Amino acid sequence: MKNTLNKLTHHQILSKEEAKESLIQISKGNFNTTQIAAFLTTYMMRSIRVQELEGFRDALLELCISIDLSAYQPIDLCGTGGDHKNTFNISTLASFITAGAGIPVAKHGNYSVSSVSGSSNVLESLEIKFSNEEAFLQRCIEETNLCVLHAPLFHPAMKAVAPVRKDLAVKTFFNMLGPMVNPAFPTKQVVGVFSLELARMYHYLYQNTSKKYTIVHALNGYDEVSLTGDTKIYTNQREAVLSPQELGFQKIEAKEIYGGNSVEEATKLFYNILNGKGSSAQNAVVIANSALAISTSKQISIEEALALAEESLLSGKALETLKQLQKISL
Repeated sequence: MKNTLNKLTHHQILSKEEAKESLIQISKGNFNTTQIAAFLTTYMMRSIRVQELEGFRDALLELCISIDLSAYQPIDLCGTGGDHKNTFNISTLASFITAGAGIPVAKHGNYSVSSVSGSSNVLESLEIKFSNEEAFLQRCIEETNLCVLHAPLFHPAMKAVAPVRKDLAVKTFFNMLGPMVNPAFPTKQVVGVFSLELARMYHYLYQNTSKKYTIVHALNGYDEVSLTGDTKIYTNQREAVLSPQELGFQKIEAKEIYGGNSVEEATKLFYNILNGKGSSAQNAVVIANSALAISTSKQISIEEALALAEESLLSGKALETLKQLQKISL
């Protein structure tokens, strides 16, 4: 570790292989907490490079407990977090709407590190069971079109890092990695990222895979379609900047998608929106993000996907997905 830290503090870049090996050594407990904190802090002070991100990704995928859901060809909707916008849990809500539209979803998520409430915080509050048992997860996706992959259950190698991340309480490169290391290895994905630079890096890496993907970055800083301004997207076929109007909605204000000050508030917002009690702005944002997932999965137009997303939310199908998942979790 000393050699790696010396290299990083002298502003040198790790190769893909060095980055991968560093994370493997951390997972084996060969770095102490001070060294891990120094390692993470380096990447708060300079931009991560593509080969470093790729090496870290490969390490986590090699070390993870994988799960086979390939028969369902699920999509994952996952954001990096770390945008400091404190929105409600948009991608998680969009996952339920997407599932309600008949599309299998393998939702990868975790507890919050740098915001009030992550996807796992809300889902745990709603009494959704977290498990890494393949039979249970297959049953969930079979009966509800959605299963929850709570990251710590699939990435035990990261136990050494978790307390350091919690103590730092700011985004680290693990925020960047989260969407890349879904243990079900989904071939379809919508990824929200907190910076345009990271969006380009994801696009570069995903171009070398067989994934059907849409990478999303709102140009005013959100890691999702916020409808508070224009959104940059990258897909297999194109890159584009989409205005709220081009997505079929009016521009909204940031305060309209505020996520509250506690897990309890975030959970109440989540349930109210699924229950048909969301504001027009809240509904618009979750429908817009769901539509991107539906469009990516089914390879249909945004207009067609918007209609399916709206029907899933307003008909109660998305809420029924939650209720069925709660029953299975008992």
